[in-house]
Amino acid sequence: QVQLVESGGGLAQAGSSLRLSCVASGLAFSTYTMGWARQVPGKEREFVASINKSGTVVYYADSVRGRFTISRDNAKNTVYLHMNSLKPEDTAVYYCGADNAFWDTIVEVVDEYDYWGQGTQVTVSS
Repeated sequence: QVQLVESGGGLAQAGSSLRLSCVASGLAFSTYTMGWARQVPGKEREFVASINKSGTVVYYADSVRGRFTISRDNAKNTVYLHMNSLKPEDTAVYYCGADNAFWDTIVEVVDEYDYWGQGTQVTVSS
């Protein structure tokens, strides 16, 4: 069974940093494009960042570009989201996703991902 387990969320002050981790199991990690999305109550899940299978290409939503960094360690079956200069509007549940894409490319369409974790709450206070 495929499992994606996020960790690292919590309370943070505006301007501070957090690092989220997502450990994958039950899948051939290096064959999956990985991504992060976030969701707040009453809104659709929003794409945040994606990294291709080999870790050579990354892509970010405009709202986080320049502040967040996605990375992966295929030897550890882990993808990370380094969040810097946090803002209150970053408050959301953050989800880790995996997409067995045909090409070694990033994926920015949330509905294309095959699996999602349970999420980890990030709350940013001003």
